[in-house]
Amino acid sequence: MNAWVTLSLAIAAEVVATSALKSSEGFTRAVPSLVVVLGYGLAIYLLSRVLATIPVGVAYAIWSGLGVVLITLVAWVVHGQRIDFAGMVGMGLIVAGVVVLNLFSSSTVH
Repeated sequence: MNAWVTLSLAIAAEVVATSALKSSEGFTRAVPSLVVVLGYGLAIYLLSRVLATIPVGVAYAIWSGLGVVLITLVAWVVHGQRIDFAGMVGMGLIVAGVVVLNLFSSSTVH
């Protein structure tokens, strides 16, 4: 499987697992807790496969940057959490950093 597709799946699994953390209510609810454990397990496994192709610094920058933005969006949509203007600007900078890294860095593998 393409490393970028695998990284995307790893990020998605991490976002699902992190989203389920709130619903697990401190690991007192079985199904959300299982989603957390399986989601993080899958995410780490997929990320480990990605690192055979994409440098760890690049993969982790993309993983963490997009993960922060996506989990914030999920928290907004699912849990009604709000983000202020400064938070939106900060997340915009994170996305811009990921774009710059992918488009202009010689560290990435295309």
